[in-house]
Amino acid sequence: MSVDRRILIDPTDEQFSIAQQCALLGLARSSYYYQPVGKSAENLALMERIDKLFTARPEMGVRRMYHELSTSGNPINIKRIRRLMRLMGLEAVGPKPNLSKPQQGHTIYPYLLKGLVIDRPNRVWSTDITYVPMANGFLYLCAIIDWYSRYILSWRLSNTLLADFCVDALEEALSQWGKPQIFNTDQGSQFTSQCFLNPLLNNEIQISMDSKGRALDNIFIERFWRTIKYEHLYLRAYADGHSLHQGLTEYFRFYNHERKHQSLGYQTPAVWYEKGIEGTEKVQFPGFIQQA
Repeated sequence: MSVDRRILIDPTDEQFSIAQQCALLGLARSSYYYQPVGKSAENLALMERIDKLFTARPEMGVRRMYHELSTSGNPINIKRIRRLMRLMGLEAVGPKPNLSKPQQGHTIYPYLLKGLVIDRPNRVWSTDITYVPMANGFLYLCAIIDWYSRYILSWRLSNTLLADFCVDALEEALSQWGKPQIFNTDQGSQFTSQCFLNPLLNNEIQISMDSKGRALDNIFIERFWRTIKYEHLYLRAYADGHSLHQGLTEYFRFYNHERKHQSLGYQTPAVWYEKGIEGTEKVQFPGFIQQA
């Protein structure tokens, strides 16, 4: 009888990374990462409702989500909502208890984008992770965006919130597109881990991290999450990770090369990125100034 080698992977192993375990088992990492996390149909339905509410209103924390979702005819335990939101990686913007802690022992870098004019490609990149609902489970999506052009430079899917897939996305972006002057993240454990910070430090890239509770500190990736969910993910129910990967591959191609942005003079991110690199037609877009 054959054994599904994915069950032999231990994401909590401190000696071997997921990539190393996959290599030892002769298993493609995509076969592991694209396996959706399974939950009961009831929990998946509730998580979909939570995700849609949070995407529309990211200031909603556990208590407000509880009052929004729970009714006298359908009571929902607040502990259940808290557990599912943590599983989804959701944390409300605005002042709140410190529920999402950075990697212990690592440096928290200051926010460098206040008052900065974003006037060219590769001035600022940023990244984040979002929850992706599926028909029979869910995955996590990490993407890296160029602030000037809104171009999605790289992306990865995973069934864990470990740093591995974020590091893969970062290394791909650096290898394909050069390096930014500043790289901005939140203070999550994936982005404060040394395995994620090392490629930035080794390339002498300035590291910027969001202030706690600041909704606008990573504004472009947050806007992109709303776009991809309302235009693509909420309209489909992908059955498995590989079909999701194929669908996202096509959507990212469309978003970068066909979807025109009003803020870019009705041009696509790909056109704006290329023109910015060439140093032409910058006068049409004076740059984004990150306010206090």
